[in-house]
Amino acid sequence: MDPSMLVSLGQIAGGIFGMSDYNNPASAAQPYLNQISGANQQYLNPYNQIGQQAGGSLQGQYNQLLNNPGGMLNKIGQGYHQSPGFNFALSQALHGANQGMASGGMAGSPMAQQQNMGVATGMANQDYYNWLNNATGMYGKGLQGMQGMYGIGENAGNNMANNISQALSQQAAYGYAGQNAANQNQASGWGDIFSGLFG
Repeated sequence: MDPSMLVSLGQIAGGIFGMSDYNNPASAAQPYLNQISGANQQYLNPYNQIGQQAGGSLQGQYNQLLNNPGGMLNKIGQGYHQSPGFNFALSQALHGANQGMASGGMAGSPMAQQQNMGVATGMANQDYYNWLNNATGMYGKGLQGMQGMYGIGENAGNNMANNISQALSQQAAYGYAGQNAANQNQASGWGDIFSGLFG
């Protein structure tokens, strides 16, 4: 057989084999890229869910505060109870007021009773507003804590979205590169075949 014929047959066979034996690099990368979304969800989803729950709670609290601030204050105030030292402080204040009235000869008079009522009312108001300030301060800290959890969830969601977007971009880039390489491989194979046939 003519040696040039053998070369031609070899080129044709090489072109056919090269096209059939081609492995797309994008296909090899795909299983690893597909794992990114699951890995992100595994580690970031719990924080994302906490943030979503916190967001729902915050929305409810803020709606109540905006739509009915007085009602919210009353709701907080329903939990009021006298401070541990209130009764002792009240008895001391009333004792001092009674002694002052007694030294002026007015013990037991309507004026002494009115003064005692004023002392008791003033101390009760002071105790209530001290308690209310503390309670609303704690409520504010609770809202700040909720906002912190919402922020953690928001960051987790953003990280998940960014990582998945990057993975999809990489998949697109690998897919493009793989298809481009496949096209070049096919063109090279056809070139070998035509070269073998007509060379």
